[in-house]
Amino acid sequence: MIEKILLADSGTGHSEEMLKNLMEIPAIQKAQVTILHVVPSQITTDAMTERWEEGGKILASAIQNLNLDPSHVTAMLRQGDPKDVVVKVADEIDADLIIMGSRGLTRIISILENSVSQYVFQLSSRPMLLVKDDIYVRKIKRIMVAIDKSASARKCLDLALFLLRDVKGGQLSLVHVDPKPTGKEDPKYGVEAEKDEALTEAIAQVKKAGISYQCVSATGKAGELICQLAEDQQIDLLMLGSPDRRPSIAKGLPDLDRLLGTSLSDYVRVYADVPVLLARTASN
Repeated sequence: MIEKILLADSGTGHSEEMLKNLMEIPAIQKAQVTILHVVPSQITTDAMTERWEEGGKILASAIQNLNLDPSHVTAMLRQGDPKDVVVKVADEIDADLIIMGSRGLTRIISILENSVSQYVFQLSSRPMLLVKDDIYVRKIKRIMVAIDKSASARKCLDLALFLLRDVKGGQLSLVHVDPKPTGKEDPKYGVEAEKDEALTEAIAQVKKAGISYQCVSATGKAGELICQLAEDQQIDLLMLGSPDRRPSIAKGLPDLDRLLGTSLSDYVRVYADVPVLLARTASN
């Protein structure tokens, strides 16, 4: 399911460390990795030369740091607007996963500040793994998946099972949050959680795969609860489904229909203190 990975490497943050930990997972150790660094256009020839030299050093450092099989790694140095180039290269190589650093800005601020990760998230339909600059990246053994009845959540669960299938000591945490308050907001665990109809199919899949799991059923504000549960359970990777975010009118325009609304994926990518993988589908 993950055969081609694109690492958009700015030379800062923890995206390289995240990829290094990800590549220790048996299921994707043979994946082809493209490490991309984008050099923004410059006004003078000297400035451009300097930036290209700097970009080459960043790529060389990344290759040395990752220490991957040379036959499975491609280094790519491109010039242009980083936002556009990342989306273009992901399409060129048909990436199964894009890994990027993120400053964890709220959406309206990230749009105003021209955030690269927010732009790529907005316009790409491919799964994205966002790694905030201020978090601690751990080896991946405990994965949490937010479950609902959407196609993107099902895809997310399939991807999580794929990642954990050969991980020794791996554990999957299934979480369903009903946003409609009932007056009883305490999360339910174990047997009580397994009575949640939204979790039934997911639990059956996990049992069939033979992967250790725990499940949580809760009501309330989904984003807040998911982030808190991820922290409480010391989750290494948080995964949730996200529908195709590309605008129907024009790819270059912000997704204004969601700009003023509440988006679970936006909340989690901003406030979760763990890496967040957003699985995508063409429709939800």
